[in-house]
Amino acid sequence: MEDLELAAVLTALADPVRLRIVAELARSGGIVCGQFDVPVSMSTLSHHLKVLREAGVLRVTPQGSYRTHELRREEMETRFPGVLESITRAIVPPAA
Repeated sequence: MEDLELAAVLTALADPVRLRIVAELARSGGIVCGQFDVPVSMSTLSHHLKVLREAGVLRVTPQGSYRTHELRREEMETRFPGVLESITRAIVPPAA
């Protein structure tokens, strides 16, 4: 996490599809790769997940024959306090 740069995180979060992925992850806590509700092909989704992973925004956890994606909330808060929280608060409506 120490090698991550804020510019890389913000660049990764600048794409509308990636913001939608982050919003889904913020609401759910973790999603299996094929379960994302985004208007792109699987190969494009894989690219977006790779960008978010390389920027340090999410982690991938293998679980048997599938992989779960989840936000790296604690690590991001330690490295860039308030950034991910502010973004997820802005894109995920509060629960009713």
